Amino acid sequence: MKRDCNILIAGGDMRQIYCARKLGGEMNTALIGFDEELLPVDMSGWTADTSQKRFYDCVVLPVVPLDANGLLSTPCSSSELRPEYIREMLRDDGIILAGKCDERLRSMFPEHEIEEYLTREELSLRNAVPTAEGAVQIALEELPVTLNGLRVLIVGMGRIGTALTAVLKGFGADITVAVRNETGAAKARIAGVRAVRTERAGADYDLVFNTVPGLVFDRERLSKFSPDTLFIDLASKPGGVDFEAARELGIGVIWALGLPGKTAPVTAGEMIAETVTAMIAERGRGE
Repeated sequence: MKRDCNILIAGGDMRQIYCARKLGGEMNTALIGFDEELLPVDMSGWTADTSQKRFYDCVVLPVVPLDANGLLSTPCSSSELRPEYIREMLRDDGIILAGKCDERLRSMFPEHEIEEYLTREELSLRNAVPTAEGAVQIALEELPVTLNGLRVLIVGMGRIGTALTAVLKGFGADITVAVRNETGAAKARIAGVRAVRTERAGADYDLVFNTVPGLVFDRERLSKFSPDTLFIDLASKPGGVDFEAARELGIGVIWALGLPGKTAPVTAGEMIAETVTAMIAERGRGE
């Protein structure tokens, strides 16, 4: 990777800091949208000089780029970060890499190409591991019993469900996977666990992990579970559990979003950096 590529990490949580540190080994890298005291000692002085107009070839935005107010997400900063600041620092032919991109973000940077790094298959696969480990960590902290022998239901046998199965087998959990089709059932068989159709999964479980981003557990289904059952929902919005119904039924639900950034920010940040590096290298080959 060429050293003359100037890259700006703009906002985000702690994983973006470690993304910057990893990228700094190959490119000229700076940060904006972070309080200086949060930076590791070896990154002191990495804060971008805002007077460098039209300087950066690439800006890396957070996994979730915008906050509720339409500003760039800066949970690690005491100051706000407006999109126009970034536009002024980005070269006319510069690109933007964001975890996810919606029409709001595109309207803020109409003259620049925006690519999503979170949709890259290599990052999705690797992110499944810290997500699964973080979910199991939550279960260990919340439950008053061991996972060994615990009746566990995993809804969905995609990347995260597969990673969860592997981790929980190591604890000796009694695992059932709820699947919607024969592909999921085949994955469960290969993993050495039971498979059942989602609609026939029953309610005789102590711990339920949901990975499906659509309503699976409505009030009727939740009412069949014991109040002692813990639900950990790993699905993106809108989630897979009727949270209000669960609360009224006295069932514990934890909606655990963004686990890689919370439980393994160094690993998660370095994985983003490697994906960003690959995306920039691919563009270079294309040119």
